[in-house]
Amino acid sequence: MITKEQSTCRESSKRKIFSWTLFDFANTAFYVIILTVGYPLYFKEVVVGSSGYGDFFWGLAFSISMACVAILSPVLGAIADFGTGKKYFLGFFTLQCVIATALLYFVKSNDVLVGMVLLILANIGFEAGLVFYDAFLPEITSERSYGRVSGYGFAMGYAGSLVTLLLAFPLYKNGFVESNLQSVRTSFLLAAIFFLFFALPLFFTVPDKQRVRSFEVNFIRIGFERLNVTFKNFSAYRNVARFLLSYFLYIDGINTIIVFSSIYARETLQFNIGEIVLFFALVQTSAMVGAFTFGIVADHLGRKKTLTITLLLWIVVVGVAFLTIDKVVFYGIGILAGIALGSSQSTSRSLMSELTPEDKRTEFFGFYSFFGKASAILGPLVFGAVSSFMSQRYGILSVGIFLISGILLLQRVKTE
Repeated sequence: MITKEQSTCRESSKRKIFSWTLFDFANTAFYVIILTVGYPLYFKEVVVGSSGYGDFFWGLAFSISMACVAILSPVLGAIADFGTGKKYFLGFFTLQCVIATALLYFVKSNDVLVGMVLLILANIGFEAGLVFYDAFLPEITSERSYGRVSGYGFAMGYAGSLVTLLLAFPLYKNGFVESNLQSVRTSFLLAAIFFLFFALPLFFTVPDKQRVRSFEVNFIRIGFERLNVTFKNFSAYRNVARFLLSYFLYIDGINTIIVFSSIYARETLQFNIGEIVLFFALVQTSAMVGAFTFGIVADHLGRKKTLTITLLLWIVVVGVAFLTIDKVVFYGIGILAGIALGSSQSTSRSLMSELTPEDKRTEFFGFYSFFGKASAILGPLVFGAVSSFMSQRYGILSVGIFLISGILLLQRVKTE
């Protein structure tokens, strides 16, 4: 028989999990509008124009932002782990992302430097905030449910992407012609407002476990000291190190595909803006199903096996994308890529929670973020170089090298 106290506890836990997943619902407005659909095409076709350097500047700005986050992530994780509070940092970086995203509304033709700087600031806020957001997972559920709850979060994120695309489509339907550019820029404001509004419940509902509230402590110094100790003792965590290196390789390929997907569809396959929005709607829908379904599968089959399956799906996606010139087939690839995207991201996060020692979870999630962001420096540069000297098709094919290497190294990771 369930007591009233147990019932209240369960309801409280459900509210925490729901509020936590709402943050995923919120931040994908930035992800889908600014990083994948709207701003990449606006930046290349309007801001940079016909100079022919659109891919280079886009990849450069994205790589710079990821380099900054890669440097910050372990330190921020160590600082938050000491006790200053994850919410403070998550709130700061969320506001940074929201404000920089809103300011993109004022970026117009030839404002290349401003457009790059605002993208860098916004993406730093977005990615750095995820260090603290991910670290809340072990605090809102038990270890046996990591995969399921992580899957709920990603599924909510993809639902947020669909809602965002639905709201933004009327602003994009006339394309990037001069008379419609203000509507396109309005979508950047939409992304900022959407992110801010739906992120708020987490800050009011999810508790933040911390040991120190004093602002007199030099947390920057402590963060670097703890980070130094972790590096020195990293040999004691070889299993985690193997997973992080595997993650570095395969997430490199995944991130590169995401960043250049709309540009690839636009240039290589000649998609119009309506077809691109439809393509990403299919991707997000299938990703939602993949995150939810494979989150449950991971808790039963095992997170390592589940992750291996999803990475094999990615290899199939890369191979077919290289071979096809048919739009219908590419839509099918989008559905498969969505399933692989949702499941690989969700399962990676839950496997990381399983492997890390409890007293260093936030700090190790900093390393998790570090390897993910550092990989995003390399992938876009490789894709850009191959694409420039050969073609975008061979650029996509080069991504497969990272995926295969990641799978092979993943098999050496030991799980209970």
